[in-house]
Amino acid sequence: MKVCVIGTGYVGLVTGAIFSIQGHKVTCVDIDRQKIANLRQGLLPIYEPCLEEIIQTGRRSDCLDFTTNAAAAAHDAEVIFLAVGTPQDETGGATLTYLEAAAESIARIANEEALVVIKSTVPVGTNRRIEHLIENKRGCYLEVANNPEFLKEGTAIDDCLRPDRIVLGVRSDRAEDILRRLYAPLLASSGCELLVMEPESAEMTKYVANCFLAMKISFINEMANLCEGLGADIEEVRSGICTDRRIGWEFLKPGAGYGGSCFPKDVRALIRQAKKIGSDTGLLHTIDEANLRQKTVVSAKIHRHFSGGLDGKKIAVWGLAFKPGTDDIREAPAIELVDSLLKWGATVSVHDPQAIEHFRTLYGSRIQYHYDKLAALEGCDALVLMTDWPEYLAADAQQIGLHLNTPVLFDGRNCLDRSAFAQANFDYYSIGQRQIQSNPVWANSNRNLALATP
Repeated sequence: MKVCVIGTGYVGLVTGAIFSIQGHKVTCVDIDRQKIANLRQGLLPIYEPCLEEIIQTGRRSDCLDFTTNAAAAAHDAEVIFLAVGTPQDETGGATLTYLEAAAESIARIANEEALVVIKSTVPVGTNRRIEHLIENKRGCYLEVANNPEFLKEGTAIDDCLRPDRIVLGVRSDRAEDILRRLYAPLLASSGCELLVMEPESAEMTKYVANCFLAMKISFINEMANLCEGLGADIEEVRSGICTDRRIGWEFLKPGAGYGGSCFPKDVRALIRQAKKIGSDTGLLHTIDEANLRQKTVVSAKIHRHFSGGLDGKKIAVWGLAFKPGTDDIREAPAIELVDSLLKWGATVSVHDPQAIEHFRTLYGSRIQYHYDKLAALEGCDALVLMTDWPEYLAADAQQIGLHLNTPVLFDGRNCLDRSAFAQANFDYYSIGQRQIQSNPVWANSNRNLALATP
């Protein structure tokens, strides 16, 4: 099938690339000329494992192309995906400006048999809104469907090739048939379930899924803080609850809070939608507020440890992306941490396998950047781990201690070997666990520092 994808951001690029290796003829469109020129040369705007290889495969088979010419890409396409950003506006709602512009760009161009499919995450009712916009623009009806994505950054290729489910929001048998044919190769290879529903239900499904996962993260983080204050160990408690088949392990790992382009934005967008219809969403408010508080927990621990102040101290930060497997720093907990450290007068030295350049754009010369994780430790008074990249998990406690001025570690992801750092005589702070400290007298007077605020 001939497929046009409007938008070469995270969702559009991955979607187009995957369809191309399924044998469909895909053209990805973007108004950014430099981005398109880079993509044609094999230079990707994002980091995602295996995506570069998938795009190369699609290009070699002549099934994947990139252009700024929406008219050329859309005029004979059977399916036109709208996969542009819907960023948060000043009220917390989703901005539809880019989606509406994309719809207008293909309204008069698309052939009468084309199916327009919204891939972007959009408020409930957007499908109808875009249908009316296109109809007013072209003077006749053009069907619009909804096909939400459930990709996880860092595992997006696997999520596409082996999805849990594919959700189609359609109003006609014809639209369902078109999308079934489009997904036929993937359905045959993955064996996943295809769910057909009304567009409004499909739009809501995306928001509900992300809000539920965000709730699990905020819940375990609050329980971790409570464990630490009461003298329990969240990792032991976790084992006690997650082995219950009704609960499971997924998204119940304590840490420094969630970030990225989806969870924060989608929780707030659903709060905004509920407010418009006068619905009480106290739980959603609590999820968002709990996550904002959690992003301050690590900096609070640091502030309390250096009770004399951080002026003149140098702190190393390992991990800047909001999660491993991506270079995305949108709403990353590391941003909150670095902002606090700089405010308190500390010098900050950072390392991340993928996200350094994004941080350089954000902070410029205000912090120090290193492409070697051990070099980032030189002359530092403490190490803070904020992203659980595999190369950090394998770090040697003795080696880290040799590079730091003082053996102090703040593990914001509970991912390192606590016993190894205890043997190396570290002051070791984690989330929701008893602290390991080289000075037991000092430790006893600061058991509750995780719940304190600077």
